[in-house]
Amino acid sequence: MTDVEDVIRRARVAQQELAGYDQARIDDVVTAAAWVGVHHAESLARMAAEETGLGNARDKTLKNRRKTMGTLRDLTGATSVGVLKEDPAKGIVEIAKPVGVIAAFTPVTNPGATPINNIMITTKGRNAVIVAPHPRADGTCRELVRLVHGQLEKLGVPKDTVQHFPLIASDKAASKERSRALMEAADLIVVTAGPANVQAGYQSGTPALGVGRGNAPVIVDDTADIADAAEKILASATFDYATSCSSENALIVEDSVYDTLVAALRERGGYLANDEEKQKLELALWSDGALNRAAVAQSPERLAMLAGLGPKAAEAKLFVVEEEGVGPDFLFSGEKLAPVVSLYRFDGFDHALDLIERILAYQGRGHSVGIHSEDDHHIEALADRADVCRVLVNQAHCIGNGGDFANGLDFTLSLAAGTWGGNSTSDNITYRHFLNITRVARPIAASTPTEEELFGDYRRRFEADGL
Repeated sequence: MTDVEDVIRRARVAQQELAGYDQARIDDVVTAAAWVGVHHAESLARMAAEETGLGNARDKTLKNRRKTMGTLRDLTGATSVGVLKEDPAKGIVEIAKPVGVIAAFTPVTNPGATPINNIMITTKGRNAVIVAPHPRADGTCRELVRLVHGQLEKLGVPKDTVQHFPLIASDKAASKERSRALMEAADLIVVTAGPANVQAGYQSGTPALGVGRGNAPVIVDDTADIADAAEKILASATFDYATSCSSENALIVEDSVYDTLVAALRERGGYLANDEEKQKLELALWSDGALNRAAVAQSPERLAMLAGLGPKAAEAKLFVVEEEGVGPDFLFSGEKLAPVVSLYRFDGFDHALDLIERILAYQGRGHSVGIHSEDDHHIEALADRADVCRVLVNQAHCIGNGGDFANGLDFTLSLAAGTWGGNSTSDNITYRHFLNITRVARPIAASTPTEEELFGDYRRRFEADGL
């Protein structure tokens, strides 16, 4: 028996026991995982930052706590066992059932918050979950699962409800084969990782949920509260050194407030790079058009050193780079995963919408956009035209996109991007995606429409065409 077969077998045994739990007992399992995420937030954050070399422990601690508490808030009181909904008028009763064994592939950028979130939203549906972390974050995930097992043991819940499945950092081909085997053996896959891994999930033959690539462009128009916008942009674009795919990547700023916003960013630690510094930053961030791993999610000080910038730049909190073009010849128009934002001017809102479309067509289509504005027409026009699943209004993007206590989006670490981003859903992925639903249909009084009711208006409007 291979280790894949073994973990799947043990997961199925555990899941069969979970299938018999009532709502209160399964909610205890969810809370046990949340307890680990909150009460070990700092130690897991330190381990993640040290192991991966990405981001910083302070922000990861905040992320671990906030995302876990937000997810638990969303799940508290939510029904996932037994009858979900009854509709007497239609004679329909919906009953929740488990999916089975979930394979959750988690990223190197969030090795604490994402696994805990995945454990919570999958076990909420009485499923077992096997967490397969990025090899560079394996130690953090291993410790996290060990801590969860300690809580499950207190509850008398099988520890194989949650398992850690290591991939192989030293052998890329072997790691890929292990991933493929696990994907094929599970009942459902959730992949919170890069496009190649998401595509592998969809090609595995197993039902899959994947996430989209980020590259969020954000509009600032002349009605925006510029100080508030600058505060939120800087806080978001620098959080955990921009490990989040929801971080602001491009600012599209109305010409009349362009200089004011730049000044507001500078007051808060933004550094506007000159042409020479821009070229140096580009060489540091990309190698042959691909992001340089040594520069991803590094501190501004470290990035300044890699780029060979001066001591003043090394004091920056965020690098701001002016840009005009979009596409592979203008690398700053794409995702950076670093505390760097590109800056565009617009004159007329149609120009701003055109820039948004071009940026998303290059990278990030389907994921999200933002706008700082008090003009409802601008907000509605952006929402109508942008091919994205989320439009954040007057918010710090990476903080609000995956759910916030101050907006109504579901808390999650897995943000799908719809068919625009090659995903099977456009949702913030949460517990509802890990339920099978049985619908009981009872007979009701028939309501059969007449042809006149269905076609009358159409016939009268188009009968001149011979219909």
